[in-house]
Amino acid sequence: MNVPVTVYTEMTPNPTTMKFVANKYLLISGDSVEFASRKDAKGFSPLAESLFDFPFVKNVFIAANFITITKTDNVPWDFITMELREFIKEWIAAGKDVLIQMPQPKVAETELAGEKIEFNASDFDDPIRALLDQYVRPAVENDGGAIDFLGFEDGKVTVQLKGSCAGCPSSTATLKGGIENLLKNHLPEVKEVVAING
Repeated sequence: MNVPVTVYTEMTPNPTTMKFVANKYLLISGDSVEFASRKDAKGFSPLAESLFDFPFVKNVFIAANFITITKTDNVPWDFITMELREFIKEWIAAGKDVLIQMPQPKVAETELAGEKIEFNASDFDDPIRALLDQYVRPAVENDGGAIDFLGFEDGKVTVQLKGSCAGCPSSTATLKGGIENLLKNHLPEVKEVVAING
């Protein structure tokens, strides 16, 4: 029996993003992908590419069973939510491709203020990843975002925020109050957590 596709929307803590949740998996659990333009999405995600045809779509983030869309400031959600929800629902129901291939990950080498940063592997990478996966990832995904561990050096954990977390007004509080405290409590070697937006 074919289960009809349903898509519902959820507000996120970030007022410029909305989470569109499907009753089907779009990506393998644990995977996520983000596109900032139609050009970025070309050859990777036909769905994201088509979403950029809407003039108010600024960013598309796809994870397990949801898509987080960041809109431009010139149009309120009230006017566009239904249109986007129907578009996504019809796309999935028609069995069209969401993602044909993953873009090359930009992890481990990140630019911060124009400087390239490379992280060397450390003995704390696995415990930090495990803590983030267990305690942080589910909550962040619940809010329509994702967090990727980039590296650990001199007591500093560097993470990348994606989806609704990137540019969210409350992400700093989450980062410092939640994630930093969690990691410090479990790993005394951690002194601070810093984030790079996706």
